[in-house]
Amino acid sequence: MMSLSSTRLRLVAVTLIILTAFYVIHFSNFHGNLFKFSSTTKLRSFSPSNFSLGHQCICPKGSELLKDYIPEDQYEELVKRRVKELQQYKTRMASELSRLLFASPNSPLQYPIQGYIVRPLTSTLIPGLGLHAENRSSYKVSLSVSKGILTTNITPEQTIIKGSGKNKLIIESRSLVTLNNLLAKVSYTSTDYHINTGDLATFQFEMHEAVFPIAIKQPRVPVLYDMGTDISSQVTITTKTFQRYKHLRVLLDSIRQFYSNIKIIVADDSLETEHITGENIQHYIMPPAQGWFAGRNLAVSQVTTKYFLWVDDDFVLTEKTKIENLVEVMEAMPELDVVGGSVKGNQFYFALIYEEGEEIEGGCLYRKSGGKFQSLPGYPQCSMTSGVVNFFLARTDAVQRVGFDPKLQRTAHSEFFMDGLGTLLVATCGDVSIDHQLTTSENKSPLYNKFRYPGQGDVEFKLKLHFYKNHLKCIKYG
Repeated sequence: MMSLSSTRLRLVAVTLIILTAFYVIHFSNFHGNLFKFSSTTKLRSFSPSNFSLGHQCICPKGSELLKDYIPEDQYEELVKRRVKELQQYKTRMASELSRLLFASPNSPLQYPIQGYIVRPLTSTLIPGLGLHAENRSSYKVSLSVSKGILTTNITPEQTIIKGSGKNKLIIESRSLVTLNNLLAKVSYTSTDYHINTGDLATFQFEMHEAVFPIAIKQPRVPVLYDMGTDISSQVTITTKTFQRYKHLRVLLDSIRQFYSNIKIIVADDSLETEHITGENIQHYIMPPAQGWFAGRNLAVSQVTTKYFLWVDDDFVLTEKTKIENLVEVMEAMPELDVVGGSVKGNQFYFALIYEEGEEIEGGCLYRKSGGKFQSLPGYPQCSMTSGVVNFFLARTDAVQRVGFDPKLQRTAHSEFFMDGLGTLLVATCGDVSIDHQLTTSENKSPLYNKFRYPGQGDVEFKLKLHFYKNHLKCIKYG
């Protein structure tokens, strides 16, 4: 075996640690409160399909089995359509960069293991390529890719270059210095336009082989929000109302008591509409009874500030409703997308524990009330979680990308966070609170109550939707 310097040994060890961590983070399955690891993994390269949706998940005790809500005469055809749609989804989401790679021990090959990103159709030098070998009469390496071409400099004397401008490049030289100089000038160019994909480069020398990732990404044009100088240029307050104008006016008055200039957007699908007036209030009248999520979509679509604060129409702001505190948390941790507060001192947060399943049956989801993760650094009153109460500050562009499914009219809240799981980073903070109005004989709306509480048909429709849309086998609400 070829001897290596201590520096090379440390590099190999670090590489193995990084790749092992990558495997643990991306491919372990989280079920309940435990991480479970496969003990049958072989030392080879795995494609995304080896790990994605390839096993039956275990439904937690007390779960709703969603297939029970599908009529028997529709089940087989529905599953066929769902499998086909899932394949389309996987095609959109999968990447060569999801393939599991292992670094060979004691390799003389040097190559980038992370962070090599190229623009589509653009020639880009591959950094860090090199060969560290003992004396030989000749040195020969090869590089191959599948979604692009490889090029290097003009061939110097006593050097052979084959395949420049093609997907396999071979370089042979009597001089190791010359060979490494040429490797330092090797460039990769993707041959097909794609805005977010990847390639795998295979690097070989004698019996040694290494594979490293190439991320192909079209850079995004930044979309920035001018935060201005005060809360009114940073946050818009949004709400949805239906037949509760007395509640709504109390809410609006409480907002103006503490935030005199902040913009308010009201989405209204009442059957009997009333005109809402006031400075910096936008009142959007919808077709009647379109539902909770359709109204949320409308309201959020009109927000022009970096953040919006969602409130129900029967909430009321108090001296503890410090929107600035939520903005401070979001600005301190730019990765966050949603930060929830508390309603009358109750935070109502929940964790979503999701395990992928095989293609026919689907996955398993557990909504665990009161579930949370670690505290936010510097903000011990805040914790990471999966979903929060109907009082939250959110990053406008992030929520617009996920959206609210308008099929859900009356039984909808946690479903938004289910759709955003893996996309939205959510936290809950207990120090910012809003109050809830009491329902009295004076503000009670019989027409609202008729629509407010869902019937069994609404619940069954939601579960059928989860079966197909979210590719779920079961849901537990706990």
